[in-house]
Amino acid sequence: MIKIEDSWLHHLAPEFEKPYFGSLTEKVREEYRNYQCYPPGSKIFNAFNLCPFDKVKAVIIGQDPYHEPGQAMGLSFSVPEGIAPPPSLINIFREIESDLGKPAARTGDLTRWAMQGVLLLNATLTVRAHVANSHQRLGWTTFTDAAIKSLSDNREHIVFMLWGGFARSKAYLIDKTRHLVLECAHPSPLSANRGGWFGNRHFSRCNAYLAQYGIAPIEW
Repeated sequence: MIKIEDSWLHHLAPEFEKPYFGSLTEKVREEYRNYQCYPPGSKIFNAFNLCPFDKVKAVIIGQDPYHEPGQAMGLSFSVPEGIAPPPSLINIFREIESDLGKPAARTGDLTRWAMQGVLLLNATLTVRAHVANSHQRLGWTTFTDAAIKSLSDNREHIVFMLWGGFARSKAYLIDKTRHLVLECAHPSPLSANRGGWFGNRHFSRCNAYLAQYGIAPIEW
């Protein structure tokens, strides 16, 4: 049994019955048996469990979990309380402060966003320690693409934030007549410092769009 929040279980039930998902499950179990992998097994579906399907207001897509000890917690860009925010997250906080004109909370734990309706979704939900993108070919992207497509098809007025080339490649899954898609460079220093991240104003634009449809804004 997949331990995932009930509303997501309902919408993604067909995926769990497909051959690729059975193969994916076996591969992930083997990886966790034979190697140190992240996040902890109980946190693999954390993004879904903290943000039910019908509560999603915004989606932030990452590539795969942090691969160093103590960082990954099943939420894209987020690290647990007490862990120093990585460079990408620091740049996210800098943009929030510039965009909204107030200090961003400096804890790297973004659970507070998830609880407000921000789906912090990594395209690949697991990773082998110290090896970025090591689980990218296991089949996770088929599953997470289905989650994005289901939100697009069955909900309205969600803000999809696509940062960097990988996230932007998911734009085809989203119906832009029903949702707002915001695209820009990735917040990592390599991308952000070349331009295209700072000044994107995604956080205020997200809240303005939500307010337009009578949806409570996100307290970033």
